Amino acid sequence: MIIWAIIGMAVVTAVPRILPAFIVDYVHFPKWVDRWLNAIPYAALGALIFPGILTVKPEAPQIGVIAGMVGILLAWLNLNIIIVIMGAIASVFLMTF
Repeated sequence: MIIWAIIGMAVVTAVPRILPAFIVDYVHFPKWVDRWLNAIPYAALGALIFPGILTVKPEAPQIGVIAGMVGILLAWLNLNIIIVIMGAIASVFLMTF
């Protein structure tokens, strides 16, 4: 009985993930929906990163904010993502040293 529950949960989990891969070429959305869908990854990334910026050092949240601004500046200069990450990490290290 448990095996059927596991198989059922696997199917229910897999179908919503696999189905869009097959229908994405056949469905055409209006321009505004495309713009909205294109913004989702940036919004999700911001939601994941922003709380971490504020909790780098809980007693001094300005350190995380400054390091975040360093990362934004480096990214704005079109530097490699590794350089952006290392720059933000180095700025936190220098401010907490």
